[in-house]
This record gives sequence, structure tokens and C-alpha cells, in this order.
Amino acid sequence: MTEASKTTPQEAARILSEALPYMQRYDEETIVIKYGGHAMGNEEVARSFARDIVLLEQTAINPVVVHGGGPQIEAMLKRAGVQSQFAGGLRVTDEKTLEIVEMVLAGSINKQIVGFINAAGGKAIGLCGKDGNMVMAKKATRKVVDPGSNIEKVVDLGFVGEPDKVDTTVLDTILGKELIPVLAPVCAAEGGGSYNVNADTFAGAIAGALKAKRFLLLTDVPGVLDKNKKLIDEMSAADVRRLIADGTITGGMIPKVETCLYALERGVEGVVILDGKAPHAVLLELFTEHGVGTLIHR
Repeated sequence: MTEASKTTPQEAARILSEALPYMQRYDEETIVIKYGGHAMGNEEVARSFARDIVLLEQTAINPVVVHGGGPQIEAMLKRAGVQSQFAGGLRVTDEKTLEIVEMVLAGSINKQIVGFINAAGGKAIGLCGKDGNMVMAKKATRKVVDPGSNIEKVVDLGFVGEPDKVDTTVLDTILGKELIPVLAPVCAAEGGGSYNVNADTFAGAIAGALKAKRFLLLTDVPGVLDKNKKLIDEMSAADVRRLIADGTITGGMIPKVETCLYALERGVEGVVILDGKAPHAVLLELFTEHGVGTLIHR
């Protein structure tokens, strides 16, 4: 029996009716969705995500999809015989690596997501940060502690950048016209060239520049967990800083919540970290009372 056949017409009508207040809350608002992680590698999940994005647009919401592609980039680098190195949590990107990163992010992955959204009845447009100088990046640096000497040193990450300036002209032209932008985090460098930018950071910069109503950060975990590994449903920016200080938030979650704080400081109303592998995670977060992830607000 299919999932659809389990729902009676009366139940389907009730679900739609109960979603109405939430649809009205986000009517004509911009929602930036960072889509990435291993959920992108599952075609069934990817097609389900695409249908949900089309549904948002059909309810007069303006979705902006930003995607990463770490696993796919890693696979292509291995096929090309290129060995990756990481420093400070970021991929060190030389010229050969940058060429592959740009090909995978702005090429195959971007167009695959566009294709899934269009197949679901949407009108997606694939872009990257270089288009219309949407995002200009500056060279990123990271400090790491040498394990032998315990001395902190600056690491050259190569062609890795951080957002410096965001120009929303292209997005302002697209949004509200039944078009869904799908953005790859490859950015322009001053004087030409490209930078590989962390997708979370890129999405936070886009959300902040657009003053998005919500910034949804889809990850491989349910959200922010407390010391007992229980999901924290909601917290303020001050709570985030306190939980980083006391060691509750650690590891790879720290840069994610820092991106959330960055977006909030630039005008985003609320940021949600949620599990992108959960079926219909975006719809559950936006159109139900309790959502599915961790809401961070100012």
C-alpha cells in the first residue's frame, strides 16, 4: 500500500486546513534553504525534497535553495586522482581542485537539483555566486595549532573564500515571479577568478542579504543536542553562545550555529537546524506547530 493510499480524503483535507495559518504566516516571504549532506545522494529523497520546494512556491512562498556537495566533490576528486587535504574544517583548494569543485558544484549537482524541481512542476534556475557578481568573496584563512610544537599558525587554504559582498539584484529580479533560484557556492574573486566557499557560510550570507523570514539549514543530524543528546527545540542567540562556552555545542556544530548567528545579525527572523534526511522536513518545519529541528532566534 502506498503512502498516499493510507490517507483518506477527509484526513488530507484536515491536514491542508490545519496548515493554512502557517501558509499565511509565510505568504510572499523569502525562505532560504541550505540543502546538502548525504541526503543529496539519495535520488528518492532528492525528488521528495524537490516536490516540497515546488509546493512552497505554489503557496506564494519564495524559496531560495543553496546546495553543497562535499561527498560528490570527494568522489570526483578520487576519480581524478586528486588527494584532498583539510585545515580548520575547510578543504584546501589548489587550482586543480578548484576546477573540479566548480565543475561539480556549479555543473552536475546544480543542474541535477534544477532538473528534479522542474520535473516536479517548478521553474528552477541554476546559478552560482559568480552570476551577476551575486557574491564577491575574499581569501579565507584559518589558524590551526601544530600538534608537535603547540604553536598556532596560519594555514594557506588556496582558493577558499569567505563572502565579502552580496548583491541581490539577480535574486530580486527572480523572486516573486514563479522562479526558484538554485545556488551553488562558487563565488567571484576581485579582479576575476573563483573561490570555493563553504555552502553553510554562503547560504547564511544570502539569507542575511535577503532579510529572509526563515533560514533552514538541512544537515545530517536532528538539530542542536543538549548534553544528554536530546534535541533542543528552541533557543536564543544568547543561549547559543552560552552552550558553546560550556562545551555543549562542539565540533562541526559550532561553525553551523555561528553561521546562524551571522544570519540573525543581518536581519533573518529565525534560523532552523534540522535533519535533511527526515521525510518532508521542510514542510514539517514550516507548516506545523512544533516543527522538527532547533529554532534559533534573536
